[in-house]
Amino acid sequence: MTELGAFVPTLLCLSLLVALTMTVLRGFKAPHSTAPALAILRGAAQLAVISFVLSGVITSPVFVTAALLIMFTVAAATAARRIGWSWTRLGLVSASMAAGIAATLAIIFVTGAIPFTPRYALAIGGIVIGNAMTIATLAGLRFAESVNDRWEEVEGWLALGATPRQSTRELAHAAVYSALIPSTDQTKTTGLVTLPGAFVGAIFGGISPLEAGRFQIIVLAAIMAAGSITAVITIAALAPVRIRPDRPH
Repeated sequence: MTELGAFVPTLLCLSLLVALTMTVLRGFKAPHSTAPALAILRGAAQLAVISFVLSGVITSPVFVTAALLIMFTVAAATAARRIGWSWTRLGLVSASMAAGIAATLAIIFVTGAIPFTPRYALAIGGIVIGNAMTIATLAGLRFAESVNDRWEEVEGWLALGATPRQSTRELAHAAVYSALIPSTDQTKTTGLVTLPGAFVGAIFGGISPLEAGRFQIIVLAAIMAAGSITAVITIAALAPVRIRPDRPH
């Protein structure tokens, strides 16, 4: 009963934050004003389930591997749906994310910067997977929007004899750069504007601030590395455009 009672302030806080979110968006008459609130509720439910499950399996390599695979599958499907669903797109996003995540985690654990244990693999793997999904989505959306907005320019290059890849080279480069802006800004302002969740969580877990800082900078570098690989591979595959793509929603 004591543990349940401790959740009362949390439930009250979540209810007020959801109500505030919906009130602001509805007051501004923003489209899909309930989407952020529903996302909060869905996230809370999913975190409750995963917290319960992981409390019993976080030390098991088999279950942690299964959890990471589920996270990766959902992340890849989400990114593919955002940039225009097809099985080909799903394969592309899965391959680009897998390449970035695998290369990054291999460096982290092979160098011994972070111990290769189920607990750390789950923590770092989950963070990197989530950010790779976001970067793949941003890269794909930004590229499609740019090609649509500047389609006459792309057609002009094609008419002059440029290959489909050459006609969108500048837009492809810009899309990769744009997709990495949030992660770049987060890394540059860490400690000055924000205290990242991994850093704060490590301190709350009893780790010294110095050790927490070391863990956090590794996480940030991993996000940048995995995101860069993911964005480059995704856009390299999308860039040869022969017909005007559908405008992303």
